Amino acid sequence: MIEYRWATLGCGVIANQLAQAMEEQGGKLYSVANRTHEKAIAFAQKYGIEKVYDRIEDVFEDENVDIIYISTPHNTHIEYLRKALNAGKHVLCEKSITLNAQELEEAVALAKKNHVILAEAMTIYHMPVYKKLEEIISSGVLGPLMLIQMNFGSYKDYDMTNRFFSRSLAGGAMLDIGVYALSFVRWFMTSKPDQIVSQVKYAPTGVDEQAGILLKNKEEEMATVILSLHAKQPKRGTIAFDKGYIEIYEYPRGEEAVITYTADGHRETIKEGSTDLALSYEVLDMEKAVSGKEDSMHLDYTVDVMDMMTQIRKDWGMKYPEEE
Repeated sequence: MIEYRWATLGCGVIANQLAQAMEEQGGKLYSVANRTHEKAIAFAQKYGIEKVYDRIEDVFEDENVDIIYISTPHNTHIEYLRKALNAGKHVLCEKSITLNAQELEEAVALAKKNHVILAEAMTIYHMPVYKKLEEIISSGVLGPLMLIQMNFGSYKDYDMTNRFFSRSLAGGAMLDIGVYALSFVRWFMTSKPDQIVSQVKYAPTGVDEQAGILLKNKEEEMATVILSLHAKQPKRGTIAFDKGYIEIYEYPRGEEAVITYTADGHRETIKEGSTDLALSYEVLDMEKAVSGKEDSMHLDYTVDVMDMMTQIRKDWGMKYPEEE
């Protein structure tokens, strides 16, 4: 049940899924703001949303708005985060939450200062299957974590005007899909990796088209991540422990995991939740955090992942126009 008044800033694919998630929970979005006003009006009509703002700025000034969901391009996030948090709004922001660790540090400080919840819309932190796996791992049945292997490969049109390859829209594999793989790694690792080495292949525009990343933390847990924007790979995560390994396919919105036990090779399938309800889980967890009942938004993991992504791009010497 939706208890707060939500505004969407942006009305693309994710905003449509958000509006549908609201309907699934018996509610609807309160308002919509968008750079192109006509698109906002069409979006409002589609979902029966009562309020459309003439200017984006108006959403921050509307005292009826409790939570703003930001789903605009990555490089616009910090500008909107500053305005929303300073206006005392709770914010759920699409991944990647900011361009870099410095921007995120500023946003976290603003959220603290204004006593509001800031969170990244990272599906992995909210899908029930991950919460179930956490219980199984904590029971000790699989023993200590040894290593994690991650794949994520899209096959985007090799069109350099496409946002995925655009420097001016903060394109590239890391911020778009790498954030999922690294959030998965952080979810299962005991602590943040402190040793990272990587390789990168650039697209003609200068953004990262492919990357290979090796990570290790102080507990000596290791991970490998292979990302590609123009080479299809399975969205697969494998987590290897002393006494068995877990495999999850389609892991960004995963609903099923298979555990294989090393001793006798027997397999156990864990099914929890539904891929189709991914946005609903995020919305409900955000409402719990705002109400003060329970904070399972994992902003600490978001900060760790952004630190890793920033460090990796620094090692490559890759900057976006806003960072130059």
